[in-house]
Amino acid sequence: MVEKFFTPKEANQILPGVKRIVNEILATVHEARNLMTAPDPLNEHHGQLNELDHRIKILMAQLEDIGCYYKDWNFEIGLVDFPAIIHGQNALLCWRSDEQQVSWFHGYEDGYAGRRPITKELIFS
Repeated sequence: MVEKFFTPKEANQILPGVKRIVNEILATVHEARNLMTAPDPLNEHHGQLNELDHRIKILMAQLEDIGCYYKDWNFEIGLVDFPAIIHGQNALLCWRSDEQQVSWFHGYEDGYAGRRPITKELIFS
């Protein structure tokens, strides 16, 4: 499969669908966490947890089909990376579920801690 590269404009255009998927991932994880902490004297939660795990995997695959990747393994902030080329280098446009639009990027090696704002220069270059 050929990796897709996004411009900030393209990432923001598909963001409504990405938001829907991410919100569903976070809600499904919340449901699973509630089940894991709830009493289960008849051992009925195991099957439900397997179904929720399967649902999360399907949702993540949907993001990958779009060309972006879920990166919040604590399932708290809904972090998604969109592959991009910035200044001729591979980079990742970075979005959190509490942000209105894709406004940040970082290098492949920098990770979330290395996020920098997307400037007008990057949008129009």
